[in-house]
Amino acid sequence: MQSVSSTHPSNGNGNGNGHARGRIIELRRVVVTGVGLLCSLGLTTEAAWDGILAGKSGSRRITQFDTQDFPTKIAAEVQGFDPRQYLDSKDVKRMARFMQFAIAASDMAIEQSGLKITCCSAERVGVCIGSGVGGLEILEREHAKLLGRGPGRISAFLIPSMIVNLASGFISLRTGARGPNLASATACATGTHSIGDSHRLIQMGQVDAMICGASEAAITPLLVGGFSAMRALSTRNDCPEEASRPWDKDRDGFVIGEGAGVLVLEEMEHAKKRGANILAEIVGYAATADAYHFTSVPRDGNGALRAMRNAIQDAEIQPSEVQYVNAHATSTGVGDRAESAAIESLFGDHAHSLAVSSIKSMTGHLLGAAGAFAAGVSVLALHNQVVPPTANLDAPGDGCNLDYVSGGARPTSLHHAISNSFGFGGTNASLVFRHYQAGC
Repeated sequence: MQSVSSTHPSNGNGNGNGHARGRIIELRRVVVTGVGLLCSLGLTTEAAWDGILAGKSGSRRITQFDTQDFPTKIAAEVQGFDPRQYLDSKDVKRMARFMQFAIAASDMAIEQSGLKITCCSAERVGVCIGSGVGGLEILEREHAKLLGRGPGRISAFLIPSMIVNLASGFISLRTGARGPNLASATACATGTHSIGDSHRLIQMGQVDAMICGASEAAITPLLVGGFSAMRALSTRNDCPEEASRPWDKDRDGFVIGEGAGVLVLEEMEHAKKRGANILAEIVGYAATADAYHFTSVPRDGNGALRAMRNAIQDAEIQPSEVQYVNAHATSTGVGDRAESAAIESLFGDHAHSLAVSSIKSMTGHLLGAAGAFAAGVSVLALHNQVVPPTANLDAPGDGCNLDYVSGGARPTSLHHAISNSFGFGGTNASLVFRHYQAGC
């Protein structure tokens, strides 16, 4: 444990050294004991992970609505998902799709973790599940009712079935967890903030375990139309499997995806005492702001650089001790270049020894769930000692000069990995994970 004096102010660099007036806080170690993932590549953690290692693409023609009048007709949809595997029919009807995904992913993570929430432990277990936009499909459906049939036809379940924090609320109800019940909504950094903030709660001793992550299901006419209006989406409609291509010179925008990522975090001694299988350790977290533009990023990636730098400082390691960066890279020109510039600036000569990859080349961009999903993949990469590949990278574009793991998954020795997320509003977050070895 690290001892932190409470009598000094925070140094403001995002390193999380917590302070409470008049006492010493022992920062506890936090580990990951469960991972739940689902996306367009698979409905289980194992299927999603296998698809990523194989370099498969989950992008295809949109089936959820008629795209005839849309310039973009492709997305990375979750297909074949049956929420009744996790919920009864009554609950299915009153939950948005993103909530259903969140419950499925949390069930997977809890099952792998083996965490048992009892009446004695419930107050020491919390839930933090975020989303970028929540139940947008419910809002669109009920708004159409309002316009076409009047306010008397609006569902009584409109509000609880669409608001972001109800995913966390339903999971708390299902599991009996009575600790903090939270929800982040920080655009594409949501999942990383959810996990990082949950890690802080455990680190500071407020809880012993957190079920945390994010979920998104926003492939709707309004959102696809909105991103199309911004010209942010790929229009490679004839070759959807090749449309998401981070860093490639021929990239033309991102592919919207859907899915969820949930982790079970625990204080290390709590996990060891119950004999849990520890998958990795969280050792660093930081959040920063660009203060630059509401949708774009500075070309030098300064906010991203500071998030990574502060997370590494929080982990009390040197940049040279990092082997893998799970990049935010979405397949947009400015964003991909800015993150690469930030990595080169922070890591110096070591930047060209790093493995850097983007799983969005396969899953599409899961928006609010992207960071949580990437965090889960980073944990599995460390646990299995293999770096996921970047698909569809034929020739890197200008300013993209790193090793983007374009030749398939790469078995290698990994000690530390960074997972990055950057969102609209200039919000940035980075997590540092460490390979866990028993006895260390």
